Amino acid sequence: MSTLITTDDLKKKIDTKENFSLLEVLGPETFAEFHIPTAKNVPVDDTFEEHVQQVVPDKNQTVVVYCRDIECHASEKAVRRMEALGYTNVFEFHNGKEGWKAKGLPIETGA
Repeated sequence: MSTLITTDDLKKKIDTKENFSLLEVLGPETFAEFHIPTAKNVPVDDTFEEHVQQVVPDKNQTVVVYCRDIECHASEKAVRRMEALGYTNVFEFHNGKEGWKAKGLPIETGA
């Protein structure tokens, strides 16, 4: 089971410019619609393992992954795949970008 992070805790990490990586694991079109500020797009697809190791080379760095909402399971899959690669500090933002947006928090658009 994934270690979950709350909306408030994620907002605090972003606001305080904490050193962590935020990854949206949906496809590029969905990412471009809107995403959480500072997020990088690393879709859970056939090249996920290669791509995530390029974006987050330090396997001990804190990483938060998210997808669309609580009904979406892509972030859960991403956490499992990252843990299999040896990442040690991975969290799932279970509410996803729809939950973030519903709270009236800032979003960005484009790639």
